[in-house]
Amino acid sequence: MSDILITESVLYAGVFDGTLDLFESQYPVPEGVTYNSYVIKDEKVAVMDTVDCRATEQWLKNLEMVLEGRSVDYLVVSHMEPDHAANIGHFMDKYPEAKVVGNAKTFGMIGQFFDLDLEGRKVVVGEGDTLSLGQHVLQFFTAPMVHWPEVMVTYDQTDKILFSADGFGTFGPADNKGEWAEEAARYYLNIVGKYGVQVQGLLKKASGLDIQIICPLHGPVLKENLAYYLDKYQTWSTYGAEQKGVLVAYASIHGNTARAAKKLAELIKNQGEDQVELLDLSREDMSAAVRKAFYYDRMVLASATYDGGAFPCMEEFLHHLRSKNYQKRTVGILENGTWAPMAGKAMKNILEGMKEIRILDPTVTIKSVLKEENLTALKALTEALAG
Repeated sequence: MSDILITESVLYAGVFDGTLDLFESQYPVPEGVTYNSYVIKDEKVAVMDTVDCRATEQWLKNLEMVLEGRSVDYLVVSHMEPDHAANIGHFMDKYPEAKVVGNAKTFGMIGQFFDLDLEGRKVVVGEGDTLSLGQHVLQFFTAPMVHWPEVMVTYDQTDKILFSADGFGTFGPADNKGEWAEEAARYYLNIVGKYGVQVQGLLKKASGLDIQIICPLHGPVLKENLAYYLDKYQTWSTYGAEQKGVLVAYASIHGNTARAAKKLAELIKNQGEDQVELLDLSREDMSAAVRKAFYYDRMVLASATYDGGAFPCMEEFLHHLRSKNYQKRTVGILENGTWAPMAGKAMKNILEGMKEIRILDPTVTIKSVLKEENLTALKALTEALAG
């Protein structure tokens, strides 16, 4: 981050990691990721979270630079996941006078990750509690299951900053705001998406605060047009669609199912649908596929039959959607099979375990390759999607 100054007394001390290939060992991060840490300099000094072990050395250097010889009074721990809390032990060794601020669940997890003697160095806070640093007053709000049970956010009543833990975080560098929505959506839906009800609870708490700046644990500090970011979180956490349109997601072995899916997409466009997107599940990153599924209000699943079920990448896609609480959508099904088409049944079985999914009947069945005789069924599916 080129500018370490957030306000006159709140400074950035985080680290950008451009070498990480997979966040949480599963989500590609071609533009890297930040581990954000902040310092509040007042009569007393508070450090807001540590960073991943991959960034220990640089973070400690950043702290020294920002502190300019000041000692530290408090380390506030928002979230115990290792990409934020891995350096609690190093921090406590380097700043032996500092106390750790967290809730009861925070300290239970600290004991699981570290062998630390925190006798006399714990400040246990609960819902709505405050901590004065001098002019700055920090207020703490619990955010259980957003997305771990110990998570809490901190509101600086003086500078009106919400230190939002993983909320409002995104992949990519700290100064990249141009593509915030896409990467923030991929981040949110895959990591926090299951916990929409809990996010709604946090948003309700935030609505009662005068927030001028949001400081997340990943990605850029948000200072302008905060209503835009809050609106996105409102949509995502209530599982609403961002775009009226159709995603045609296909899983094809030899290309025949892909050709059928492309023909269907063509028919949907001819029906007057402006937004139609084709998605090859064999080649698309699964986290991006999940993001696209949540983006549109309708979806068609097209899969070849494989080992008596759907093609593996289709099954993986649907299991991801189910685990992230995919809901409130209309879904059509197209299956292909040469001797015993079964993909449709397999896909439908998974979809039926999701909330508020309207499955269009009947399933369109193709045997081996798309033929003229299949066009009537494809057109019927197109009309059902439009209705």
